[in-house]
Amino acid sequence: MIRYSLFTKIVLLIIIMLIPVVFLYSYSNKMATDTVVSELNKSSSNQLAFFQSQVNTSIDELSSWTNLLIHDPDIESFKDIYMDSDYLNLDLINQVKRVQNKLGIQESSSNWRSSLTFYSPSMERMITEGNAKRYDPKELKEEIKPGWQVEKVQRLNSEQYLFSWYTVSPYSVQDLAKANSIVKIEFDSTNLQDMLDKFKSNGRRDPFYYKPGTGVIYNRTQDIAQSAKLLTQLKFPEMNDVDYRTVEMDGNIYSVHTVLSQATGWYLVDYIPLTDVLAPIEKSNQLFYGAVGTLLLMSFLAAYLLYVQVQIPVKSLIRGFQRLKMGDYSVRVVSKGRNEFSFLSERFNSMVEQIQELFEHVYLEQIQVKEARLKQLQSQINPHFFYNCFSFITSMAKLGKMDAVVAMSHNLSRYYRYTTRQEKELVTLKEEMDFVVAYLKIQKMRMNRIDYVIEIPDELLDQPIPPLVIQPLVENAVIHGIERSPDAGFIRIGACQDPNGMMRIVVEDDGLGISESRLQELRGRLTKPMDENSGCGLWNVNQRMQLRYGDSSYLSVDTSAMGGFSASIQWENTTRYERNDHNHGHLVG
Repeated sequence: MIRYSLFTKIVLLIIIMLIPVVFLYSYSNKMATDTVVSELNKSSSNQLAFFQSQVNTSIDELSSWTNLLIHDPDIESFKDIYMDSDYLNLDLINQVKRVQNKLGIQESSSNWRSSLTFYSPSMERMITEGNAKRYDPKELKEEIKPGWQVEKVQRLNSEQYLFSWYTVSPYSVQDLAKANSIVKIEFDSTNLQDMLDKFKSNGRRDPFYYKPGTGVIYNRTQDIAQSAKLLTQLKFPEMNDVDYRTVEMDGNIYSVHTVLSQATGWYLVDYIPLTDVLAPIEKSNQLFYGAVGTLLLMSFLAAYLLYVQVQIPVKSLIRGFQRLKMGDYSVRVVSKGRNEFSFLSERFNSMVEQIQELFEHVYLEQIQVKEARLKQLQSQINPHFFYNCFSFITSMAKLGKMDAVVAMSHNLSRYYRYTTRQEKELVTLKEEMDFVVAYLKIQKMRMNRIDYVIEIPDELLDQPIPPLVIQPLVENAVIHGIERSPDAGFIRIGACQDPNGMMRIVVEDDGLGISESRLQELRGRLTKPMDENSGCGLWNVNQRMQLRYGDSSYLSVDTSAMGGFSASIQWENTTRYERNDHNHGHLVG
C-alpha cells in the first residue's frame, strides 16, 4: 500500500482544491463581467439622472424669477401708467431705475448667465438692466408661447441656442394688450456647455444634449464626428425618459445612456466603450491563470508560515481587542519571539495603558467640569428678571389686558422650561434661537422700544450647538446696553459659516457701548479663572465653548458698528454644508 507524506498530501489536496477554484473562477468571471456591465449602466444612468436634475433645478429656478418679479410692487405699479409722449418724466425715470436695479440683482443671483426683460403693455416699453425702449406688440405676441422657447442664434462665430420663458400677468389673460405685465427670462446654451464641461471632467466620456428637430449642444471638447455618427443609430421618439442601450460602431460596442429633461424636452446623451471597461477584467484573467501554477508550488510553505507566524499572533491580538471592547482595560497581550507581531503587541499594551489612564484621570474629569458648568448656568435664574415678569403680569391683569398676560405667561414658561429641563449636550441652532426669541419677546413686552433682527441662513438652523450660549449674549445686550440708554433699543443677531467650516454667531446692539480701556479689561478677564469681579454670563459661554470645541473656539467682544457693544462666538463646525451665497434666511422682529 502506497503511503504518502504529509507534504504530498497537502500538495494533492491543494491540486484537488484548485480544480473547482478554476472552474468557479471561470463561472464567476462571467457573472462578474455581467455584473460590472449592469452596475456600470446603473451608475451611469443614476449619474446622468442626477446631473439632469441639477440642470432642471437651475432652469426651474430661472423660470421662477418671472413669477416673483410679476408680483413685485414696482412692476405692478406700471399697469396704471399711460404715456402721452415718448419721453419719461423724472418720476417714471426713477421708477424705471428701481426696476432695472431689481432685474440686475436677480440676474446676478445665479451662476448662470441670463437676462431679464420687463414689458409694460400700458406704456409699450421694454425694460432691461441697461435699457428702456419701445417694442412692437405684434412681434411680442408672436414670440410668446407656453413653456421654454428655443431659437438658434449666431454668436462669436459659433452657433448657439437661446432659451426664453415668458410670464404674463394676469395668467388667464388671452389678449396681450389687456395684460398688466410681461416678464421674460433668457439664457443661452453656453450655460449648458459649462455644465457639460464640468460633468465631463468628473470622468464622463463625451456628454451632449440633443433635441430631435432642433439641434445638438456639444461640450467644448466634443468628438463631434463620433457623436454625429452615434445619433444616426438612435431612435429618440421611441426612447424612454431614462434609457440605456448598446450600439456597435467601428467594431467597438458602446454603452449609450440617455435622460430626457422634462423642463426643456432635450435629451442628455453619454456613451462609454465597453471594451475599455472590460479590459482590466481580461488582464486579470491572464494573471489569475498564471498565478495558479505559482500558487501550487508555494501554497504549502505559505500555509505553514502563515499559520505559525501570523495566525497565532493575530488570534492573540483579536482576543485582546475583544476584551478591550468589553471594557476590560487591564488586558495585556503576551508576545513570543522578536518579530513584527511582538512589536504590535508591545504597542497594543502601551495603547491600552494610555487609554486606561486617559479614561480614569482626564476624560472623566472633563465631563464633570462640563456638567458643572452647564448646571451652574442653568441655576442662574435671575430673581430680578423673574420678579419683573410677574410684576408685568400683575399690572396687565389689573388693567384687564389678558392678551398681554397670556403672551407673557406663554413666553415665560417657554423660557424656564428650556433653562430648567435642558439635559442634552447639544441642541439645534433653531431650538436655541426659539429660546432666544422667547426671551426677546419678554423683554419687548417690558420695554416696547426694543426691536431685533435675526439674520441666520436657513441651512444653518439644523447645525448643533451647546445649549444656553446665545441667550447670555442677548441678555448682556439688553441689561448693559439698552436698559442704560433711553435712545437705544435695537439688537441684531447674525450667523454665518466660512468655507473652512468655522461657524460664527454675532450679537450686537446700539446701546451705550464700551470704552477701549474697559474693552481691553473685559477681554483679559475672559481668559482668566472666574472671580467675584468677572461677568458670569460671558465668561461661562467662553469656557463652555472652549471645553466643547477646543482652543480654536472662543468668545470675542468689540464695539458695534451701530455704536453699541458686540459679542461673538466662533467654533469649528464638524458638520459642514455646501454653501450657496445667494440663499439667506431672515427673521425680523
